[in-house]
Amino acid sequence: MQFKFDRKTLNMKFSSFFDAAQLGDVAAFTDAAGKSLIYNAVTFFEDSSSEPVLSEFDFAVIGVPESRNAFNNRSANLAPDEIRRQFYQLYWWDKEVRILDLGNLKIGDTPDDTYGILSEILLVLIEAGVMPLILGGSNDLAYANYLAYSKLEQVVNIVAVDSRFDIGNEQSPIASNAYLNKIILDKPNFLLNYSNVGYQTYLNSPEERALMEELFLDTYRVGMMRYDLNDVEPIMRNAEMVSLDISAVRRPDAPGNPNASSNGFYGEEICQVARFAGLNDKLTSFGIYEYDPLLDYNNQTSQLIAHILWYLVEGWTNRVGDTLFKNKNDYVRYSVPVSQAVDELVFFCSKKTRRWWMLVPILSTNSDMKQKYYLPCSEKDYQAACKDKIPERWWRTYNKLNK
Repeated sequence: MQFKFDRKTLNMKFSSFFDAAQLGDVAAFTDAAGKSLIYNAVTFFEDSSSEPVLSEFDFAVIGVPESRNAFNNRSANLAPDEIRRQFYQLYWWDKEVRILDLGNLKIGDTPDDTYGILSEILLVLIEAGVMPLILGGSNDLAYANYLAYSKLEQVVNIVAVDSRFDIGNEQSPIASNAYLNKIILDKPNFLLNYSNVGYQTYLNSPEERALMEELFLDTYRVGMMRYDLNDVEPIMRNAEMVSLDISAVRRPDAPGNPNASSNGFYGEEICQVARFAGLNDKLTSFGIYEYDPLLDYNNQTSQLIAHILWYLVEGWTNRVGDTLFKNKNDYVRYSVPVSQAVDELVFFCSKKTRRWWMLVPILSTNSDMKQKYYLPCSEKDYQAACKDKIPERWWRTYNKLNK
């Protein structure tokens, strides 16, 4: 069923926007040892006579069967229920997690209509403190995810796990391989930072790489991340929004994507990346896109996506609350003198987790007061500063915040 988006429809109930998930034979979700499978604890929103009480949930699963703007992947609209079938057969976590499955979004008459209603629904969930788990669909749905923060007038740090930048150009229509330019050009703009994790150089033109550099957007090659996967953690710790294109995973591990490469993250690596995302206290939305069930082999890709979601939630269950700096006594402060453009770099290390941050000053032209931005980093950055070298991520952020 399709509909034309109209803001007036927002007075309607959730049930007006969703169709129930189609999971098939529920026998696959039974366990002789008990009811510890995820399926048995999820609340499925199927009753149009009552609305869900959002305060009773931590996560909301949303299927979005939209792929009309997909690049070479129109069957991605079949993905949501296939992902659910594998996810709900996994065992529960050790801690309480409250999951609501809203079903599959009724797509609009046009993709723009889908973006519009999806962004409004995400806005409601984020405001209510419920993390959306968006099951696409094509990667351009990340634009709708960004629009939710824009409508909230909330600045947002985005991390995209993707083998390509998907930047497009000012004239190109939005597509799954050309949506980032729409976010960058959005007015007013609420994008604070964008980081690409896992790009492959030979899949991105020199012009695109130069443009990402010119815009002070952070890019991290998959090989660089594989050298020490812990380097991904500070990047993920800075995100309110994460989008994951399954083509970032190598084809042998995730064959269900027509644009996959022979190289990319291994399955166990992408699960660790997802866990890093879940550990981040700031993260408020997560989307996974570009899975084509028609290309999958023996459910290999849908099982991996299910594991990615499992590790994301597992990370969430282990949050310790040290990202928001509520109590300065929970951190050790280090001041490191440097001989370059600034006199010193200031670092903080959490006593709870040994995670690191560095202060980046924001120079205001309207007053003499300086604001400070807490930038996640690693102990390697602190060690570099001790050797009189200002970390590259500090420079990038400083230039971005003070341009």
